[in-house]
Amino acid sequence: MTSSGSPLLRAGDRVVVVSPAGPCAAGLLDAGVAWLRKWGLDVRVDDHALDTHPTLDYLAGHDTDRARALEQAWLDPAVVGVLCARGGYGSLRMVDLVDWTAVAAAASGRRKVFVGSSDTTVLHERFWAHGVPTWFGPMVGTRAFVEDADARERLRAALFTGVSSYRGVGMAPGVARGVAVGGNLSLLDAPPPAGAIVLLEDVNEEPYRLDRMLTDLLRSGWFDRVAGLVLGSWTGCGDPAAVLADRLGGLGVPIVADAPFGHCDGQLTVPLGVPVEIDGGTGVVTIVG
Repeated sequence: MTSSGSPLLRAGDRVVVVSPAGPCAAGLLDAGVAWLRKWGLDVRVDDHALDTHPTLDYLAGHDTDRARALEQAWLDPAVVGVLCARGGYGSLRMVDLVDWTAVAAAASGRRKVFVGSSDTTVLHERFWAHGVPTWFGPMVGTRAFVEDADARERLRAALFTGVSSYRGVGMAPGVARGVAVGGNLSLLDAPPPAGAIVLLEDVNEEPYRLDRMLTDLLRSGWFDRVAGLVLGSWTGCGDPAAVLADRLGGLGVPIVADAPFGHCDGQLTVPLGVPVEIDGGTGVVTIVG
């Protein structure tokens, strides 16, 4: 393992690009793949990556095809990395069609890298629930990768050299250590493991909608066993500082805010499913796995 706690890529590794959620534009995907090849990767694009569902045009093809594409790419022993083309919506529809026991077995003792964000939060949840670390970062067939040079370079650096730490702003003091989980707030489902450090971000949600989501999770006991929180970007969400403080401040755990991951310019690629330590006073998140 590296300082990131997550498996890394090397030049020459084979990676497969899949579309588990919404359809992506062919031009953006081609441009993204070209960058991966410049990094020295052996890139394959799944046959269904550019599909569109015949009646539900917000899906990248049929649920069964998207699930099979992810599973087959991951289970292929010649494949080191599975990279998502884009988010949108759709991962929730196919997540239960994947054989997660086989996915976990394929990662045992092998380098296996998964990268996605946004809608693929539900896939990250299943990976870390089965003990498989992942990367939360920009996706290959999106402008966040193709047109944002800083985000793209941060993804490359994370995947090839790892991440030792990153910084936000201290919001609630204290130090906590636990496994990093989470992702897009609106897509969280499975409760985090006891003692987890939960990462949260979202995009284009009004503060009152964030309030509703957080209140629902609080009522369900979702946050009851967390050790700390790291809050990322809230692009298009107005000024959510007050609602975040109101809903989360009473948990009595260390909180780091304004960490630069999620739907923001120059976004960081951060590991999930690995142990981290957070300092709610200094805003530093250190990967300790």
